[in-house]
Amino acid sequence: MLSTGLPQGAVPKLERPGPLRDRVYEALLELITTRALQPGQHLVESELAGHLGVSRQPVREALQRLNTEGWVDLRPAQGAFVHEPTEDEADQLLTVRALLEAEAARLAAANADEAGIDALDELVAQGLKAVASSDVNRAVALNAAFHAKIMELAGNTVLAELAAQVDRRVQWYYTPVARLRGGQSWTEHRELIAAIADRDEQLATRLMREHTERTRQSYHGRGKS
Repeated sequence: MLSTGLPQGAVPKLERPGPLRDRVYEALLELITTRALQPGQHLVESELAGHLGVSRQPVREALQRLNTEGWVDLRPAQGAFVHEPTEDEADQLLTVRALLEAEAARLAAANADEAGIDALDELVAQGLKAVASSDVNRAVALNAAFHAKIMELAGNTVLAELAAQVDRRVQWYYTPVARLRGGQSWTEHRELIAAIADRDEQLATRLMREHTERTRQSYHGRGKS
């Protein structure tokens, strides 16, 4: 285990093809977005290199890229740290996400076929199982897959590309509220599926707006009593 607190077994294996620096980047990004590496956590190049089974150079290159993209902060004379998102950063991104998702829900209600509805139903079933077994990481991944499927059913390539740009950061923000939202989030998903299946564009839009707003409020209210 890393002295910086990385959970045992959390380090992904670098088995995918491609340049080593890219594979290290993807591995570190996965650890950050799942919060195996926590916001504010010190990232020691030698320890990360040892766990990933690589030299320090691709780790250094990956950290520089993550810094450019806002996932990591490089502090002079201190080193690399996982970025700690501010409330404003989260609010801005989740607000943009709400706009994109609401339009996607409307278009999905207009365009979804029976196979698409069935796929959404299956994701909800899997999501409820993940919640029941307290598998937060799987619940977060399935939540992302559900929203990605709605984007796919919307049939708007530009909208999907814009959503993909914020998808990983949305997962990052969603992880700490996944337990708080729990089964309620998936109940809301079911209501949304029903609206899409009924081709009720107005209702689907409203339900998605309410759904994303609840997630935004949960993020800002986490840990508060």
